[in-house]
Amino acid sequence: MASLRKQEEDNDELNCLFVHGPIIVGAGPSGLAVAACLQEHAVPSLILERSDCIASLWQQRTYDRLKLHLPKQFCQLPLLNFPDYFPKYPTKRQFISYMESYAKHFSIDPKFRQPVLRAEFDPLTGLWTVQTQDFHYFSRWLIVATGENAEPVIPEIPGIDRFRGPVLHTSVYKSGSEFQKQRVLVVGCGNSGMEVSLDLCRHNANPHMVVRNSVHILPREMFGVSTFSVAMLLIKWLPLRLVDKFLLLVANFTLGNTDKLGLRRPKTGPIELKNATGKTPVLDVGALSQIKAGKIKVVEGVKEITRNGAKFVDGQEREFDSIILATGYKSNVPSWLKGTDFFTQDGMPKPPFPNGWKGENGLYAVGFTRRGLLGTSSDARNIATDIADQWRIINKDIRKKEQL
Repeated sequence: MASLRKQEEDNDELNCLFVHGPIIVGAGPSGLAVAACLQEHAVPSLILERSDCIASLWQQRTYDRLKLHLPKQFCQLPLLNFPDYFPKYPTKRQFISYMESYAKHFSIDPKFRQPVLRAEFDPLTGLWTVQTQDFHYFSRWLIVATGENAEPVIPEIPGIDRFRGPVLHTSVYKSGSEFQKQRVLVVGCGNSGMEVSLDLCRHNANPHMVVRNSVHILPREMFGVSTFSVAMLLIKWLPLRLVDKFLLLVANFTLGNTDKLGLRRPKTGPIELKNATGKTPVLDVGALSQIKAGKIKVVEGVKEITRNGAKFVDGQEREFDSIILATGYKSNVPSWLKGTDFFTQDGMPKPPFPNGWKGENGLYAVGFTRRGLLGTSSDARNIATDIADQWRIINKDIRKKEQL
């Protein structure tokens, strides 16, 4: 009996690992970026990833036709650019290959299949304890890199459980080829809802897109230049609201009055709205022309799902073969990070951009800026510099003690 207890204690010790550098939770673009920036400062790190690959959102939860919505120069990570031969808007496969090359270039080797069950700071030891199903890891620093899009948002729609056809989130949608000649209800009108509707349309399906709230739709390019590039240039010289007015003026000129199509614009301008709420304007890649042609039908909010279709708030009722939820993603940080009030109940840092990258007691966050990969790059550099300064002091003290 005593020997068995001793064996269990030895196993517990084997499962406890002290990490000299920071622990990074998440091996998506954010986790890879901060690991690379730390490496530039000669600071080691350990990445814990719940899936079996890097960039799992891109590899496992995106549809086939996905491309970057912004030009590649706004989406590359620190210290390594996209290859010159990549197109202006890289495809899903190209972005994944870039991520894989990035990890290889910086010799980043995450520990896969290590979902974090709990992470908490211990004030007695001054260390973070990070628990997975296999290990207890300890470190002075914890970097949360799970991002804004960790879990699919599944809305509660009355009656959806009794629908006779398939109901799926866009996280498992791959191609419209599976829905040929079907009547498909697409719930959501953001970039994903628009693109999935367009993809369905091109595979001879009959998509109906639910538009419950107002939405900004902008052309992906203005005068041959990306809309995002134009906005970033103008913001350097003009007040934000004036830039918004310019974008809407050009959008109305090139796309027409979207209100007539059932796509009401918010009263707040597109950039101001994104900065305040994180709601991204839709960059049109062809869906609007299909809406104008009547191939993608816009419908109002869903009141109730029936066995054969849906009832809408305007009183109409229609039959559908499938339902696709283009309802986005959310952070999962509150489910595993404990003992800190740095994050809100929604799993976002409380300090607004650009100050949401650093908490207390060695806690950091990367990829929660609501500003895409540009924000991720900024966070990664700031975090790496801050930790590197501490790393040098700690190692200097250690060397002094060794000399005594």
